[in-house]
Amino acid sequence: MAEANIIPLDNVDPVLVEELLDRAFEPERKQRTAYKVREGMDWLPALSFAALDEQDRLTGTIQCWPVGLTDGEGRAHPMIMVGPVAVLPEEQMRGFGQALMAASLGGLMPEAPLPQVMIGDPEYYGRFWDFTNAHTQGWTLPGPVDPARVLVRCANPAVLPREGALGPWRR
Repeated sequence: MAEANIIPLDNVDPVLVEELLDRAFEPERKQRTAYKVREGMDWLPALSFAALDEQDRLTGTIQCWPVGLTDGEGRAHPMIMVGPVAVLPEEQMRGFGQALMAASLGGLMPEAPLPQVMIGDPEYYGRFWDFTNAHTQGWTLPGPVDPARVLVRCANPAVLPREGALGPWRR
């Protein structure tokens, strides 16, 4: 496991962040459904981090975003979208992604955490951080997505609407 120095993402040049995201996900990443879910929102600085390697090079980032699930009655339920979790291809499998997830999820208030949602691998994110797709099967997103990859993490899943549309947070 690599030695990661985790710093607030707002301490990193945005150009470097975009270059890292392009290398991790390809420049076409902005066409993905996850980008449409958080369209027009600014990422949350208190929950967004960067990983630096032993030579203080940017090797990974995580961003969190304000999103909402609008239920069938038009009520918006606030949530936090986790991701992208990005690590340079040559630095993957060294623990940078896990360190970023731990920093981000550790920044949530345990007294009243908002549900966290992400699009990702259910086995990986379920094993380490209790994300599940058990409560998201009736949710729609503004673009194509494998329903098995729509994940949520919530202390009390009973508060989650069974059906709704996930998108940018609107009051």
